[in-house]
Amino acid sequence: MALFESLSSKLSHIADAMRGKSRVTEKDIKDMMREIRLALLEADVNYQVVKDLTDEIKEKAKGADVLESLTPGQQVVKIVHESLIDILGKEEKLTVSPSGFTVMMLYGLQGTGKTTAAAKLGLYLKERGKKPMLVSVDVHRPAAQEQLRVLAEQAGVAYFINPGEKNAARIAEQGRARAEYMMCDTVIVDTAGRMTIDDELMRELKEIDEVVRPDERLLIVDAMIGQEAVAIAEAFDREVGLDGFIMTKLDGDARGGAALSIRRMTGKPIKMIGTGEKIEDLEVFHPDRLASRILGMGDVLTLIEKASQAFDEKQARKTVDRLMANRFTMQDMLDQLEQIKDMGSMREMIAMIPGVGRKMGDMEFDEKGLIRTRAIIQSMTVREREDPKLLNASRRRRIAAGSGLTVQDVNRVVRQYDDMLKMMKQFGMLGGKKKRRGRSPFGGFGF
Repeated sequence: MALFESLSSKLSHIADAMRGKSRVTEKDIKDMMREIRLALLEADVNYQVVKDLTDEIKEKAKGADVLESLTPGQQVVKIVHESLIDILGKEEKLTVSPSGFTVMMLYGLQGTGKTTAAAKLGLYLKERGKKPMLVSVDVHRPAAQEQLRVLAEQAGVAYFINPGEKNAARIAEQGRARAEYMMCDTVIVDTAGRMTIDDELMRELKEIDEVVRPDERLLIVDAMIGQEAVAIAEAFDREVGLDGFIMTKLDGDARGGAALSIRRMTGKPIKMIGTGEKIEDLEVFHPDRLASRILGMGDVLTLIEKASQAFDEKQARKTVDRLMANRFTMQDMLDQLEQIKDMGSMREMIAMIPGVGRKMGDMEFDEKGLIRTRAIIQSMTVREREDPKLLNASRRRRIAAGSGLTVQDVNRVVRQYDDMLKMMKQFGMLGGKKKRRGRSPFGGFGF
């Protein structure tokens, strides 16, 4: 995820410059404040938020505990980190009705990704044991309800649409009744958007609100529009009321202005963030983790969560049993690649490792390398995967043709497999006489 790439790069550079200082003067702090102020303004952060943030950092950084500290540079970075968290607000979870039946209404202008966010939210809740139903009440945009149907089916979530009905409030009422009849516990109402805020839109939203009585009113905000998001949020909150935000398109060229401005200016929390185009790319908003990533400090907790979601315990147990039996085949290698693929891009994962992400710069990653490797192994027969020694020249030519690649590519994958096997023997990860005491360093990930 290119998470505020420009802002993160600049603030990381500032933080790195301060970390190495064994002595920090008031001039150093003044220079740092100027650079931070420029970086935030270029990221389209609201001017008042920039002023509040820099004033807070400057005041804390001038304290005796910083200037007289043994590691003053690191103390200053810690203050910047804490101030960013304060601007972003506290983590707040989605509201769940004590009655056991929760209604969530999604608002937003056209083009913010509202319908996609509805499907992502439905999948997110489904994966956590809920039984959601998506309801489209958009009677204005052509094929809007059809779009929701396609996305709902992709997510494996129940949905309700009524293209023949032109009254949005009536569809909302029918959708709520249908959800209760189907024994769903959550209704996600996808409302119509507009190019701009107008009286007709607000009147329709109020009518829907009266019918479904939502427990959670969420505004879908495009992270790419900067501080303009604040004015949009204030207008929706004034007219229909808001409980929080879902911020989308954080994987795009988001400058960061919306995320860093909207909480402080509206007092409403960001509850979820969209981090990609895939339907599963929706995460809980963790202010502390986002602040760490903006400063290039990594995000180990999110990395662990992604690994846990991609981790197949049954498959890992099977792989461990094969390792104990002194067996590690091409099929095992393929299984590991599948789990790595489910975690996301290599650049995104490495960026979450503290101290590594900010040193990557513009380093290129061969994301297609994993795809090519998978294609080659999948072009092998079961016997060849189980016993790579069978891979003579003619078999390698057949595999190359089947995968659409070259014999050199097949040879490279075989070498990678051999290198992995040697590494496992070296670390005592295979069973037999070479086995060492203690746990495998990669045991938690199925190796």
